[in-house]
Parts: sequence; structure tokens; C-alpha cells
Amino acid sequence: MAKGGFPGMGGGNMNNLLKQAQKFQKQMEDMQKELENKSYEVSVGGGTVKATVNGKKQLVDITIDPEVVDPDDVEMLQDLIMSACNEALKKAEEDSSEGMKKMTGGMNIPGMF
Repeated sequence: MAKGGFPGMGGGNMNNLLKQAQKFQKQMEDMQKELENKSYEVSVGGGTVKATVNGKKQLVDITIDPEVVDPDDVEMLQDLIMSACNEALKKAEEDSSEGMKKMTGGMNIPGMF
């Protein structure tokens, strides 16, 4: 066997590849921690309903203006809440996807996020 690695594999190149993979893994972990610490707030209905999610895509807060609570129109309030939550989750997902694009140079790696 050739010194420094497998025959025909170029030991130095394998070491460089391994170092790059470890560096990429560390960057991914750092980015994931950063995203988990972020929060995303969205307001709908002219500010009557606000939803906040974290980077783990968990709903952490919801605020409803009492003026929008109409017992005769519960469906509107439900729609506003659903809209606010979905928009906040979408915002968190877009931020996560954007971070992945920066890390991978635009390559799509299935299952990474």
C-alpha cells in the first residue's frame, strides 16, 4: 500500500476532503443553532393577530386584539389565527432554506433541513 493512503487515491486529497467535510459539518451545526435561537413574528388583519414562531418552527406566542373577537364571526378569527401562524412558519422556513443555499452554494441536498 502506498504511504499516506490507499493506492491510487492520493492520501493528501482524502485528508483535504475529510477536513472540508468536517468544516462543513461544523458550519451546518453553527447555522442550525443560530436559526433555533431566532424568532419570527408576523402580523395579519391590520395587526389584530400576531403570531411568533422560533427557529425550531414551534409557535411560541400569539396575540389577539380584543376588538377582533366577535362571537358572531368566530370563523374570521380562526382564519386570521391560521393565516398568522402559517405566515410565521413560512418566514422561518424561508430563512432556513436561504441559510442552506448560502452554505451549499445553491446545491439542493435532500434531507438537510
